[in-house]
Amino acid sequence: MSTAIAAPAGAGLAQDVSPDTAVSETAITDEIVVTGARGRIETALEVPISVTAYNEEEIEDARIDRVGDFITLTPNVTIDEAQNVGLSALTIRGVTQVRNGEPPVATVVDGVLQINSRQFTQELVDVERIEVLRGPQGALYGRNATGGAILITTKDPSNVLEGHVRAGIGRNEHLLQGAVSGPIVEDKLLFRAAARYSDYGGSLINETLGERVGDLEDITLRGKLLWRPTGNFEADLRASVSRAEGGGLNYVYQPAIVGPDGKPIALDFTRGDADEVSRIIYSNNPGFNERDINEFALKMDYDLGGVTLRSVSSYNDLQEYLQGDQFPYTAATTISPGAVPFADGTQTQFVDIEAWSQEFRIISPADQRLRWMAGVYYLETDRFISSTTGSDLGQGITRVEREPLFSDPANPTLTYFADDNDNTAWALFGNVDFDVTDRLELSAALRYDEDEREQTVSPLNTGGAPGAVNTATYDKLQPKLTARYQITPDFNVYASWGEGFRSGQFNQNGVGAAAAAAGLVGVEDVVDEEITETYELGFKGRLGDRLRLSGAVFDTTVEGQQYFVFVGAVGAQVLVNIDEVSLQGGELELAANLAEGLDAYASVGVTDSEVEEYALNPAAVGNKAPYVPDMTFNAGVQYRTAPYWNGLNLFGRVDYEHRGDQFWDPENSTARSAFDLVDLRFGIEHQEGGWSLIGTWNNVFDEAYNSEYVLGGFAHPAQPTQWRIDLRKEF
Repeated sequence: MSTAIAAPAGAGLAQDVSPDTAVSETAITDEIVVTGARGRIETALEVPISVTAYNEEEIEDARIDRVGDFITLTPNVTIDEAQNVGLSALTIRGVTQVRNGEPPVATVVDGVLQINSRQFTQELVDVERIEVLRGPQGALYGRNATGGAILITTKDPSNVLEGHVRAGIGRNEHLLQGAVSGPIVEDKLLFRAAARYSDYGGSLINETLGERVGDLEDITLRGKLLWRPTGNFEADLRASVSRAEGGGLNYVYQPAIVGPDGKPIALDFTRGDADEVSRIIYSNNPGFNERDINEFALKMDYDLGGVTLRSVSSYNDLQEYLQGDQFPYTAATTISPGAVPFADGTQTQFVDIEAWSQEFRIISPADQRLRWMAGVYYLETDRFISSTTGSDLGQGITRVEREPLFSDPANPTLTYFADDNDNTAWALFGNVDFDVTDRLELSAALRYDEDEREQTVSPLNTGGAPGAVNTATYDKLQPKLTARYQITPDFNVYASWGEGFRSGQFNQNGVGAAAAAAGLVGVEDVVDEEITETYELGFKGRLGDRLRLSGAVFDTTVEGQQYFVFVGAVGAQVLVNIDEVSLQGGELELAANLAEGLDAYASVGVTDSEVEEYALNPAAVGNKAPYVPDMTFNAGVQYRTAPYWNGLNLFGRVDYEHRGDQFWDPENSTARSAFDLVDLRFGIEHQEGGWSLIGTWNNVFDEAYNSEYVLGGFAHPAQPTQWRIDLRKEF
């Protein structure tokens, strides 16, 4: 069942494993997990990287449908989901994701790098393999891979007609999913198509509106064409369309003391506790969020007889819109503020991103003593973003995208910040792996990234410098050195040193001055780059026939860690830099086959963080870094019986997650205390008939906690307990 530990390596260090050999057997010794962590096919035991991998069977057994599903199983990786579908506060080994910022990991889907963090939370449809690489991976995957990389591989088209259908129903939820694959021209042209529709009705209650909120409706379509006209050429065309629509901005503003009518009767600014949880929302305007994503990619491999030339071309188009109440998120309006003359307004945000990229790689064969890869990468991105606040006249919210509506009779715009960002990035990269002996491998990787950014401020801005054009260039040479030693055929140790680079960017023009006017001095319109340096020691091994074990320790220094600050008075979401943060910790992972059909896993991750330097607030030096849990612990047991009646077998699984204390700001104003989550899965299967009926129960004990807390008392409650039943049929 468990994945966290590497599969067995072969006798040599450069074992050549075909992608088609990714299988999962009962015995730990027979399990092969194929990984592309270094740009070539290797077993996870061979890769000198802290990696947790999930194969097709494990994805199905754990019901991994969304990114949060596998992150909760992965040590030293957490995600806090709140506000809107495109937001994901991902933390990996203490390196964190921030709103409107670049991600802390490189996310690669079928060999194509995602260009924006808003793509990350798409539904996981028809996925074959997921790999989570911890530690800086910038030497191979480029800018933003400061904390690691997440590699997602969807299922390839097949040469026989096959597929599956799945239907599910649950608490305020239903789902329909299917996939079909087969040959158009046998052995030459193959196709695969997959689709999923899900509708979640929400589990939070808005007392003012008398309805459930937190809903999300999503439809995702994916298609693949695989063309193999000759034995040395392959073209893989991929298309994906995602449409998501639901609620958003379901925050509780803790300083607001709310009366029976949902309006504030008093404000107590001493109130602010990350452990205080309320699942009752009082906003008079329901939050609304929609996200549209279109992705197209073409990957071509050409075997030149000794080396392989690879081309990856991609185009991405993403739009996301969000609207809802402004703080203090109550039933008060501009014309009816209640007992306290402190009325809610409205807020909107619109993001429109278009990007295309091109990468070329030349790759040596994997079955030789010296293995190498070299490449070039180019990316053009056009991003428009607007953020507004408006008067709440009790007539709802008028959608605002590219132009403010100052004279709108129902919802006039009060503040408008918008800019168009034209970004151009390019990189040169390569890596070399050399078997010094049959046991010792040395590796070196190097990448140079340059990111040019131009921000054109809207002439309609209500702050800053309307019409201004700002430019900045960020660049970094990212090296990585690794040594791996094979003590026995079943046990490897490794050591590595590497640097990572997360590009800087612009805040929306004028928010620095707006923040200063609101009492937050030191916020700039320009955000500096973030640079990490990491030393790591690790081991991976197999003990006997039924036990796998791996571990790693790391020491990371982060210069310019990017951190999010919310300025409620103007609805501004801004980034600042923490000058220096130190991170030390490690992971230990175990997987065991206890008996026929009975598997168990356990993993622990520890991160000790400290703010070493912070010019914006020197008093925070010595505190814990924000968004970094001090530990994670994951454990689980799965049992699948042998067929016992007409081919039927029973299936059961329990997963446990412990997430440690976490602060949300460098000042360590308040911590979310440690909490524990338990998930259950149980049902029946007919493997010969290719069908299963499985029930899932998430957050069994209905643990109440905040999925996010923002300095000032803005709390977003996590979802309560949820159950589902899924019927799946293979054909």
